Amino acid sequence: MMISIHPKNPQPRLIQQVVNCLKSGGVIIYPTDTIYGLGCDIHHPKAIEKICAIKNIDPQKAQLSFICKDLSHLSDYTKSIDTPLFRTLKSHLPGPYTFILPASKLVPKLLQTKKSTVGIRVPNNLICHEILHQLGNPILSASLPGDMVEAYTNPEVMYAHFEKKVDMVIDGGIGGMEPSTVIDYTSNEPVIIRQGLGVFEL
Repeated sequence: MMISIHPKNPQPRLIQQVVNCLKSGGVIIYPTDTIYGLGCDIHHPKAIEKICAIKNIDPQKAQLSFICKDLSHLSDYTKSIDTPLFRTLKSHLPGPYTFILPASKLVPKLLQTKKSTVGIRVPNNLICHEILHQLGNPILSASLPGDMVEAYTNPEVMYAHFEKKVDMVIDGGIGGMEPSTVIDYTSNEPVIIRQGLGVFEL
């Protein structure tokens, strides 16, 4: 199904509908502050497997991110963060950045890899924030498969393409075409591994 949610004044009833879908193990396509993404509740292994099947990837090799409403979940899913790093995160988030950090043991086993890292995102998007606020935990997120970047800005096109593969498509307006900037913070010095919408400065 496809539902239209106002990007600046999200309707609580529709947000609850999305949350119910996620809590029941559903997979959604939803807007962020960059491009639209695939998402599910991090506590539903079958939903995670479904996203990986849509993208035709191995869960343990997948580049999946945790979408958080703020930095309060950081200590749950990442190992100890020192003060300088926390200041960097706080100064860039919410925003169009994905930070790759060492994963804690609370990251779902299905996603634990040899490298044991996790991508953390806090999008500057009101629909996204309201969903996360009502859900109470992060969303597992992945980019849409393939190279149809221009088509993936239009929710109606995404619905036509994925209606049989996902449970819900959220129309939150036309999406962006540029993904988040990805910064690897697993070593002593940050490394930009994908330059996207965000301009990263220490």
